[in-house]
Amino acid sequence: MVLAVSLAGVVGGGATARADEAGERQLLYFNHAYGVFDRETADAIEDSAYLREFASFQVRTTTGAGGQTWTGRYLMGRETYLELFGVGDLPGQDGTLGSAGLGVSTERAGDLRTVIERLPRFGVAEPVEFRQTRDFGDGVPVPWFDAVFTTSSYDAFGAWGMEYLPEYFADPRSNTEPAGYPGDVGRERYLSDGYREHLMRDVTSVRIGVTERDLADTVPLLRAGGYTVRSVAGGAVATGGGTTIRLDTVERERAGLREVRLALNEPVAYRHVEPLGNSTLVVGPGDRAVWTFGGGTAE
Repeated sequence: MVLAVSLAGVVGGGATARADEAGERQLLYFNHAYGVFDRETADAIEDSAYLREFASFQVRTTTGAGGQTWTGRYLMGRETYLELFGVGDLPGQDGTLGSAGLGVSTERAGDLRTVIERLPRFGVAEPVEFRQTRDFGDGVPVPWFDAVFTTSSYDAFGAWGMEYLPEYFADPRSNTEPAGYPGDVGRERYLSDGYREHLMRDVTSVRIGVTERDLADTVPLLRAGGYTVRSVAGGAVATGGGTTIRLDTVERERAGLREVRLALNEPVAYRHVEPLGNSTLVVGPGDRAVWTFGGGTAE
């Protein structure tokens, strides 16, 4: 889910310092990424019969904190998922072409607080904290997850750390699973086992075009969460927790979700190419799929 929330007026810390990452326990794991695409691509994804076979797929309108709503197309895996939007499906700046986001979440209750306490070591003097709620249709907001940002100001990309809340797991309408261990607030518990009936299992890597400012504001969160972040030509790569995150520095007009790599539940002997608007999903051969998206150029 995207954090469709206004944070105007709240000051976030800059991302400049790098602390020693040696020995840091992994606290944050890739939860989901989202991208905003042209209407042709969004409609092709929404109407695709193939995606409904390939993944646990749904189109859903969600009501969050403050009554804000967003309509997304979801491909759900075992622990990770994708959230795909068309222009205008999200309110305000988040709904513009080429906008994207990244949620990284905890597996154990209390770990988000540890991340927040680490952030000043990485140059974030005033982390921005937020509680998201969900309305299941009765007008009563249910606490959903707590989140932290490094800043309230961004160009086209935002990343946040998050931790699911006990109240959400306790609500039967959440369709979540029982805890697997004390303090379990993990991704596998949050997501259903519907992925077992389809090919898609999980997201193994994402590649996103971001501005230099957005990259600088993202790196401290990843490092505080236990990721190893290394500079590469044209951007940075973060590893840790099973999903590789590549962030390429680009101008705003070229920003956006560029590529997603997916693990399959079982290998396939064929190569299937599925055009979806201005994107292409290639499945197989083997136990992998690659989904590439056109650049977030202005309409």
